[in-house]
Amino acid sequence: MSDFPEPPEHSGRHDDAGHGGREHPDHAARSGYSERDVQREVTELEGRSTTAARLFDIRRIIGGLFVVYGVIVTLAGITASDAEIDKAEGININLWTGLGMLALGVFFLAWLWLRPIRPAEHAERMEQ
Repeated sequence: MSDFPEPPEHSGRHDDAGHGGREHPDHAARSGYSERDVQREVTELEGRSTTAARLFDIRRIIGGLFVVYGVIVTLAGITASDAEIDKAEGININLWTGLGMLALGVFFLAWLWLRPIRPAEHAERMEQ
């Protein structure tokens, strides 16, 4: 929830004609919010958005899952019996698959570390 008071209700239509699409000069006074309050709220929301984007970056999820499953399958390959290896025609498939999964998971996590998500404000400036 926000710490800001609810703005008063407006009646009628607000027309921005003559202002080039900008807000009317005393819009902040009429809405109950100061420009400083609005800027602080926007900054706070951008920070939360960036944190959420970093936390739920698909590279982190994929990399983490591949590392976890890679460790499990690699351990199964290390502890494989001769009978299990003979089923795969002499190839320790669990070991090789586990090592491949570990390598892929480490690749995704390294990619995340080397190229993190930029904040939206910084990305917009880079495009211009």
